[in-house]
Amino acid sequence: MIYFNPLFLYVIITLNLHHSKTAALKIFHSINDFKSTKKTILTLGTFDGVHVGHKKILERVTQNTGGESESLVLTFFPHPRMVLEEKSEVKLLNTLSEKIALLEETGLENLVIHPFDETFSKLSAHEFVKTVLVDQFHIQKIIIGHDHRFGRNRTANIDDLITFGKQYDFEVEQISVQEIEAVSVSSTKIRKALQEGNMALSNEYLGYDYFLSGSIVKGKQLGRTLGFPTANLQIEENYKLIPRNGVYIVQSTIHQKTVFGMMNIGYNPTVAGEHLSVEIHYFDFDADLYDHEISVSILQFLRPEQKFESVALLKEQLEKDKKTALYFLKK
Repeated sequence: MIYFNPLFLYVIITLNLHHSKTAALKIFHSINDFKSTKKTILTLGTFDGVHVGHKKILERVTQNTGGESESLVLTFFPHPRMVLEEKSEVKLLNTLSEKIALLEETGLENLVIHPFDETFSKLSAHEFVKTVLVDQFHIQKIIIGHDHRFGRNRTANIDDLITFGKQYDFEVEQISVQEIEAVSVSSTKIRKALQEGNMALSNEYLGYDYFLSGSIVKGKQLGRTLGFPTANLQIEENYKLIPRNGVYIVQSTIHQKTVFGMMNIGYNPTVAGEHLSVEIHYFDFDADLYDHEISVSILQFLRPEQKFESVALLKEQLEKDKKTALYFLKK
């Protein structure tokens, strides 16, 4: 029997990302919580997915830091669209804990996660620059993308920021259009790829395999009767983007051992399922994972969810899916 501790989810995520551990990231849950006597080299944004485009900006921040300055990222939770757009159904690539784990691997020194609300959204561009960037963060330099907008109703742009920089003595470095277009990636493109089941494209844009994390709960245990016992993943955060319904090849790291398997996302129409479920069948693995946290990296889409005329035909298809998955993994 395998037991997990609260630290295990973090270990799983960081191992799956194939990153080496860097210096500890200091995390602050409000702008006002950040205290430092040093100047800051900073960037800001939602950083949903922490994809390869984001990393281009984050790398520039850490490369500019040293001596009397330290790196800082300002991000927000909830996502601004969840607050400002009525009945917003935006789905995010990362839960907050997942985003923290991803940012921790970039070499940043400080992460400020500010609660985004309507009051904060009404700060004028000048108020934001003076009270947040200058007075609180002691900004030395800000590094941003070419299309960054900020302030109330997002009315201020890069030209306004440069003007503020001259007024308050800080540098503004803009990531050029050419550099961003060379990467040609955005969170929106990744969401679209995931909704289409295009794991090759989404994982290329992310720079890591898209993953789901949550706790293992008891299901109907139908898979066990078919010879395909499954771990039922319960994802608490309803804003997390779940890829297209269907069958996928996946992997997890359990007790520092890589375990492969296949995962079904859907409603189990063959047995008249009523609720969306995420079920993983691991190959050559048998352990009690109930009530434990686990992370599942999604490698490849196999096929859409479909309804079979009988449970026997479903089992036959599962055997074919497993054979296809093992062939893919062997390659």
